[in-house]
Amino acid sequence: MSPVAQVAVAVQAHQSTPRTVDFVLDGRPVTAFEGESILQAAERHGVEIPRLCYSTGLRADGNCRACVVEIQGERTLAPSCCRSVTAGMDVKAVSERALKSQKMVLEMLLSDMPEQGYKWNDSVRPETVAGVEQASAEHDTVGQHGELSQWAAQMNVTVRPALKALRRSQPAADMSHPAMAVNLDTCIQCTRCVRACREVQVNDVIGYALRGSQSQIVFDLGDPMGDSTCVGCGECVQACPTGALSPKTQIGSQAVDKKVDSVCPFCGVGCLLTYNVKDNTIVSVDGRDGPANHGRLCVKGRFGFDYAHHEQRLTTPLIRKPGVPKDPAALTGRSGDWRAVFREATWDEALTLAAGKLKDLRDGHGKKALAGFGSAKGSNEEAYLFQKLVRTGFGSNNVDHCTRLCHASSVAALLEGVGSGAVSNQVSDVALAGLILVIGSNPTANHPVAATWMKNAAKNGTKIVLADPRVTDLGKHAWRTLQFKADTDVAMLNALIHTVIEEGLVDEEFIRTRASNFEALRDNVKGYSPEAMAPICGIPAQTLREVAREYARPSGTRKGAMILWGMGISQHVHGTDNARCLIALASVTGQIGKPGTGLHPLRGQNNVQGASDAGLIPMMFPNYQLVSDRAAHQWFENFWGQPLDDQPGYTVVEIMHKVLAPESDPHKIRGMYIMGENPAMSDPDLNHARHALASLEHLVVQDIFMTETAWLADVVLPATAWPEKTGTVSNTDRMVQLGRQAIEPPGDARPDLWIIQQIANRMGLNWNYVDAGPPPGAVAPSGGSAAHAVASVGASSSGEHSGVAAVYEEMRQAMHAAISGITWERLQRESSVTYPCQGADDPGQPTVFIDRFDTPDGRVKLVPADIIPANERPDADYPFVLITGRQLEHWHTGSMTRRASVLDAIEPMATASMCGADLTALRLQAGDVITVQSRRGAVALHVRRDDGTPQGAVFIPFAYYEAAANLMTNAALDPVGKIPEFKYCAVAVRRGGDVAAVAGYGTGALA
Repeated sequence: MSPVAQVAVAVQAHQSTPRTVDFVLDGRPVTAFEGESILQAAERHGVEIPRLCYSTGLRADGNCRACVVEIQGERTLAPSCCRSVTAGMDVKAVSERALKSQKMVLEMLLSDMPEQGYKWNDSVRPETVAGVEQASAEHDTVGQHGELSQWAAQMNVTVRPALKALRRSQPAADMSHPAMAVNLDTCIQCTRCVRACREVQVNDVIGYALRGSQSQIVFDLGDPMGDSTCVGCGECVQACPTGALSPKTQIGSQAVDKKVDSVCPFCGVGCLLTYNVKDNTIVSVDGRDGPANHGRLCVKGRFGFDYAHHEQRLTTPLIRKPGVPKDPAALTGRSGDWRAVFREATWDEALTLAAGKLKDLRDGHGKKALAGFGSAKGSNEEAYLFQKLVRTGFGSNNVDHCTRLCHASSVAALLEGVGSGAVSNQVSDVALAGLILVIGSNPTANHPVAATWMKNAAKNGTKIVLADPRVTDLGKHAWRTLQFKADTDVAMLNALIHTVIEEGLVDEEFIRTRASNFEALRDNVKGYSPEAMAPICGIPAQTLREVAREYARPSGTRKGAMILWGMGISQHVHGTDNARCLIALASVTGQIGKPGTGLHPLRGQNNVQGASDAGLIPMMFPNYQLVSDRAAHQWFENFWGQPLDDQPGYTVVEIMHKVLAPESDPHKIRGMYIMGENPAMSDPDLNHARHALASLEHLVVQDIFMTETAWLADVVLPATAWPEKTGTVSNTDRMVQLGRQAIEPPGDARPDLWIIQQIANRMGLNWNYVDAGPPPGAVAPSGGSAAHAVASVGASSSGEHSGVAAVYEEMRQAMHAAISGITWERLQRESSVTYPCQGADDPGQPTVFIDRFDTPDGRVKLVPADIIPANERPDADYPFVLITGRQLEHWHTGSMTRRASVLDAIEPMATASMCGADLTALRLQAGDVITVQSRRGAVALHVRRDDGTPQGAVFIPFAYYEAAANLMTNAALDPVGKIPEFKYCAVAVRRGGDVAAVAGYGTGALA
């Protein structure tokens, strides 16, 4: 965390302003903040002191001695980076003695450097405009060794020949890692990489070994970096001052054409980053000091960028050739050229066919005949415009996206209980908590940067409770690990609630003033004592009671307790009940509505939160207004100027059923428009889902690659990847964040917003989003119509010819209760703003429910839950439980990350994880091929040993089309959230099988 951010946290936590200290700097009186280092204070007062081992965001170490200063009355020079200012201190930063020592350190370090370095100081001196740093003609002085050369040049230091003659023998380069090069001949042993790895990311891979002239940086026990436990976050590369650790894509010259500020396109943490672009190619990525990440990135964010340049990008519209059948069975082992199935077309021809057939189906069979799947991988503006197209152009509410497969049950429970589907507290609040309960989530793999905040908190005394059927990497940092039996979430959570009530740990004031239905909850959990539930959930009663007590009353100075959960909670037929229990646990203990507490469902994709907020769900308009609510329905009819359906549409899984409905069904779905989604990989029971997609009379797919879904399309429309567009996304912390276009799209690929508008206009809507019109911030009254030519926002980024700013301003009007204070201009200035945000001066509310909940009566509604078993249980034929999920290197269905060269190199093949005991029982060894089969499908893949996976369970990531886990998963739905039971189904495991070949992705073959 940067010093500025640390000060901000202190102010929030203690409601105080740092006190100042008077001291003397180079003969003049100045002030410092209490606790501030000499180096920081000097820099604020315009005095630059050289430094190499010091870097903002890292603990000061004081080992390089380049920053030494003279302090009156002290015999030795002091390192200014780790020496705090005291009242009356007299500091000389530029005295003859200090300067002589500073220069000597720089000269000695420089004398050991090779002639040819790895981080040249030839980068352009940029001019920043709206987050885009454009190259100018003026260049920095070229040096070979990064910050060392920069300080040497600034201090006018050159190396004497006598010192050069004593240069050390140079260690060999280590090129074993797919992403990073290790050239320790330029290492100055500043230990910034050690601190970045061990203290910031808490991965504990990089160490400092041996002594004296033999001392060196090592990975694990002196392993090559590529063979070590390195997770590829690249924090060491970002920290290294000389290029001893470098991204392989940017060794040597650092010159780029531009640096463009944007947002990571992967998980919901929403890390801010900067793309380094040369010749319209992203050559590297830097972490940016955003509120969610403070410069940190994971392996996907830092090294998963080159998917945008993959040779398999769609670059021209495609139309299925006449007579070529849609064969779902061919998807698993697909190979060959798409030209055997599709022909190239002009945009006009493809759009006319795409929209014309959809219009014919609507007019011929009724408005229920069409459906649309939008995407949580695109922008808020795309999600908003897509759902508006379906509601106003298709004529129904048959619109959904992958949130239905992720957190729909969490949102259902939250809307019911607290009146809002968003998080109550941001991830960074773990720093203020005494205990954090992480349940049904693997944050080190799925939300790696968020996991770093949890690990940092644990190092500072926060107790982590990890509750999951699998013991994941976060277990290394946990105070208690609750490895409960899969499918017993409600039993375990009710036991915790029972303990809180029985042992008098209830927050009586909170229950009396802020909760409803407590008596029903209390009566319901009477039969759920830890002693009764222990045999069911597999956790000892004593441990359950211990955790409940600590959650209710965390020990230590920090009294808050926070709950974070993932899809292990939501993806069950009892997912809504799981979330209801979490809401109840937080409420009965009063652990909500203040910093360091609350409820946080971690969002899986970069815009799950924003896409849902924007209305990309079948039962709600933007900002979670029910389509069946008369007032909301009337408001949006007036706002959009179109008649609207007042009945909820069908969800993702229901739509697939309706595609296969008999001809007599008036709601049979015959045509679909899918933007940026891949249901042929992400839906449960894939054989059924693929059969449905292939049975459509007309399928339009808009994407950047030939996904499994695109192979079943009639028309394929080439869209833009995230670095090729400008737009906003909303992260898991409720931060609306601006991403800017960094590169031009390939071939004839077009912006998604442009494509949506073209489809809309060909279906009879008159849309023309341009950036001119009424003043910013105007909110359309309920009786008025939304102007399509809206606020002129002074857009300066590229990509806005599609009206992204105009669409945003209309969306802001539709969601004025949440984001009215977040104008486009404000996003351009600040990049990230938290909602709710009601006015231009409102900083946003990181913590909500402080005084009241968003329910009609302002109280949290406590909803009792009872044990509901999984839809399908293991038996003699299918004795194992299948658990699906993600892994660190790959994301969602793999269409992007498996085309990122580094990510594909690290995890190139599908694997199933099983514990050693099960491998022994089946006479298997790690690396063997196994076949996993459910009642719906089977896959063959290699097995890996993972003793965190419980006995009787198999874990398979779902990113690999050649071993698609969802061929086996169960489409049974949670009755409230209507989310499939991805996390539990019965499977059999046997030795052997035929592993499908990988066609495409990292191999370079056509897919």
